[in-house]
Amino acid sequence: QLQLVESGGGLVQPGGSLRLSCAASGFTLAYYAIGWFRQAPGKEREGVSCINRIDSSTDYADSVKGRFTISRDNAKNTVYLQMDSLKPEDTAIYYCAARSMLFSGCLLSLSSYNDWGQGTQVTVSS
Repeated sequence: QLQLVESGGGLVQPGGSLRLSCAASGFTLAYYAIGWFRQAPGKEREGVSCINRIDSSTDYADSVKGRFTISRDNAKNTVYLQMDSLKPEDTAIYYCAARSMLFSGCLLSLSSYNDWGQGTQVTVSS
């Protein structure tokens, strides 16, 4: 099983920014499509953004388009999620996940991912 570790969560005021990191341990993250997901209290986990492993093409949920940016730094074996203009409804636990190496493309579907991190809490509140 691949080990993924999220970090960078915290408490931020509405309109603020955070950058989440998803670091890989024991494997090369560049070989995998990576997704970010979130789960708010009482709600189902949902896809936020993902990045392709071949050309780093990306996809975003409509709710975060124009505010969040996913990127990868293969030298640091890390994928980032830059979150700007944060809203209270962005409050959730954020998870990163890796798809099987059989698939190069990224999807925002939970069932497409095999390995998950433990999550990092993001709270947007004044």
